[in-house]
Amino acid sequence: MRNILIPTDFSANAMNALKYASELFKYDKSRFFIMHAYQDEIFEDEELIKEETLVKVTKRIADKSQSNLDKVLKDIKEISPNPRHSYSIISANNMLVDEADKIVDEENIDIIVMGTRGNTNDKKLTFGSHTLQVLRYVQCPVLAIPEHYVGIQPRHILFPTNYLIPYKRRELKLLCELAAPYRAVIDMLYVSSSDKLSMRQQNNQSFVKDELCKNEINFKTVKDSSITDAICNYIDENNVDMLVMVNTRHSFFENIFFQSKLDEITLRIDIPFLALQNIRRY
Repeated sequence: MRNILIPTDFSANAMNALKYASELFKYDKSRFFIMHAYQDEIFEDEELIKEETLVKVTKRIADKSQSNLDKVLKDIKEISPNPRHSYSIISANNMLVDEADKIVDEENIDIIVMGTRGNTNDKKLTFGSHTLQVLRYVQCPVLAIPEHYVGIQPRHILFPTNYLIPYKRRELKLLCELAAPYRAVIDMLYVSSSDKLSMRQQNNQSFVKDELCKNEINFKTVKDSSITDAICNYIDENNVDMLVMVNTRHSFFENIFFQSKLDEITLRIDIPFLALQNIRRY
């Protein structure tokens, strides 16, 4: 049984992510937890709270959240009436990251699937602030789906790595089982001026190869002074339809995504992005 968390703000982007997840995991017996955390909405209009009591405002927003979740549940069951899938809805007076963390722990969530951007939908940003917060603080793999992305079946997956970071067996198993039904090819991309690997790198490479044994894997080395440019160029030149990276402290993942302000990201992608988590959050 696969357990999947789908945070939603009821935007078109969030619904697209839910549709993508239901199709991507159509072969798996899965439990979907569709969650809306609305605490931010309670306090976003201070004038409204002044005019009414906090209790009334909270109840109105809670009722609206529940009603919207009921509609999402009805819609996804009509769109994807898969007997392998079951759905639960969660309306929570909580912050998004806190509620996601709670559900991940309580329900043993395997993966979080969400849109790259939600209602704010700033076209200048690759990822919205909520998605970045989940990527950064929740201890669970996160699959982020770009707006309007409709190519469901992954055929060519890019996995950049320096082979220095540790890998989690459970998360590599997730990638293996995600890719195997579609016979997706996985390219492990090493950006370096040298093809030579240290013993530690060789051991990590062997571990990846063993864990992804159901898949066709290509080990590639690209010489480039910029890891970001190397990734973007490889995606453009090789028809890649999913990017996978491991988030760990002091990795190039952190350099690309969290080097400064949350909304200043140098990596611009328009394909699904799977972040495997290998860092204890703080």
